[in-house]
Amino acid sequence: MRLRVPALIALPALAAAVPVATLSVAPTVAVAATPSADLSAVQRHLQGVESMTADFTQTDRAGKVLTGVLTLKKPGKIRFQYEKSVPILIVGDGKSLWFLDYSVGQKQRWPIGNSPLGILLDPSRDMSKIARVVATDNPNVITIDAADPKHPEYGRISLVFARNAAAPGGLMLQGWVALDSQNNRTTIRLTNQRFNAAISDGAFRWRDPVPNSGRK
Repeated sequence: MRLRVPALIALPALAAAVPVATLSVAPTVAVAATPSADLSAVQRHLQGVESMTADFTQTDRAGKVLTGVLTLKKPGKIRFQYEKSVPILIVGDGKSLWFLDYSVGQKQRWPIGNSPLGILLDPSRDMSKIARVVATDNPNVITIDAADPKHPEYGRISLVFARNAAAPGGLMLQGWVALDSQNNRTTIRLTNQRFNAAISDGAFRWRDPVPNSGRK
């Protein structure tokens, strides 16, 4: 049985740029800027975030909603800890992304660079080569559509930021939208974002769902 990859880390190429107007943002002072300035601001934000924790709400194409806690530490570490009733865990351990399903005792692994989430986890990545600013009706919002043109099979992610002077680089990541080649759309909304606190590498360890598999 093959595990279905959640759209938030899906590897197949996405069908099109994803509309992100449904992500809500907090009001702030409007600032006019050019697309290149906005892209530079996003780059500064991503470079200024060494770690982040946040509560997340995940909504899939069918409208099913799951909640949990996101933990991120650069380079390459991320954890989606779902609510207790959900027997799934997604972890990036610095080298690989793991999708773990404890209900059926299965796991899958991908190189982090092959996931749309890689843009959040690699502080050295040049945004100008893989991302463009998407126009919105709200000057307080910056939407970035990112994909590697050399590797369309890695997928695309649309990130939404709100201008916030108190956040790294003057931006607050609000969430993202992903859409895989099967038209499975997933929206992630973030709240209670906290930046650059010390996070132990132990936060990205996990229990192997496959008995006697010789987990690292």
